[in-house]
Amino acid sequence: MGLNAALAVHPASGHGAAARIADTVAERLRPAVDRLDVLVATSVDESRALMRSAHADGLDVLIVLGGDGAAHQGVQFCAEHDVALGLVPSGTGNDFARALGTPPDALASADALASADTLAEALRAGTRRRLDLGRIDGGTAAGAWFATVLCSGFDAAVNARANRLRRPSGPRRYDVAILAELAAFRPRPITLHTDEGTVELDATLVAVGNTPYYGGGVPICPRATPDDGLFDVTVIGAAGRLQLLRLLPGLRTGAHLDHPAVRTLRTRKVSIETGSETGTAPGWPAYADGESQGTTPVTATCVPGALTVVAP
Repeated sequence: MGLNAALAVHPASGHGAAARIADTVAERLRPAVDRLDVLVATSVDESRALMRSAHADGLDVLIVLGGDGAAHQGVQFCAEHDVALGLVPSGTGNDFARALGTPPDALASADALASADTLAEALRAGTRRRLDLGRIDGGTAAGAWFATVLCSGFDAAVNARANRLRRPSGPRRYDVAILAELAAFRPRPITLHTDEGTVELDATLVAVGNTPYYGGGVPICPRATPDDGLFDVTVIGAAGRLQLLRLLPGLRTGAHLDHPAVRTLRTRKVSIETGSETGTAPGWPAYADGESQGTTPVTATCVPGALTVVAP
């Protein structure tokens, strides 16, 4: 039986880069499969409808051309339908592709064709990997999967602001959002429920990593691996603006783990509460794979081997 694939194109990804290169990417991939359908969608609902139709026709591999938001939608579909996922990154963050080992020079949208060629080789070779995913339990995002990082607090506020910015592109967009959020954000008491017990502290942010990166290459959970059945959780305690400014450069290298305000833990399941359930304050925003997941309280579970990916 031949290999039936679909290329899901999100035209707005990478400020239009995905739309510009979609035809060329399809040409690079077609020799590696027996059938390739191109699915162009401008909304989440349209994308999901096209994916379901392709699945009804015997889909084996869904290939996503886009950034982390597009990859997030592909993860939902592939985890729910046991379809393999392939990525051709062409967004501004590309953190899931980075975690899968895509070379840094190929993460730039201008070099997405190199990623397409690498994926084509993996399709020919039949290279597959099983990865863990996070699954959100409860709240408005109940049942959602995530592949990279679930975050809440300062970093989620930065993510929300970065999503609203049109310029600059790439990681610099997150840098601008960080500076804007520093003026307004304040630490607050949180409660973490983990496999090892309950932790209560004043915190600035919580990051739950299935993979290391978020925010366009920031290794917030640098030791996270998506095949060990556990989350790596990074918590930054009650840091003031000056402390955060001193700590932020280390985020790009993973050196933040050595800062006295930072603590880490590993767990299969984690719940984040910020006092919203008592009515004392509104919940913190929560983001996963760069997409909004509502507000705290939020609970996530690591599900081993929930996703098959085509990757070298």
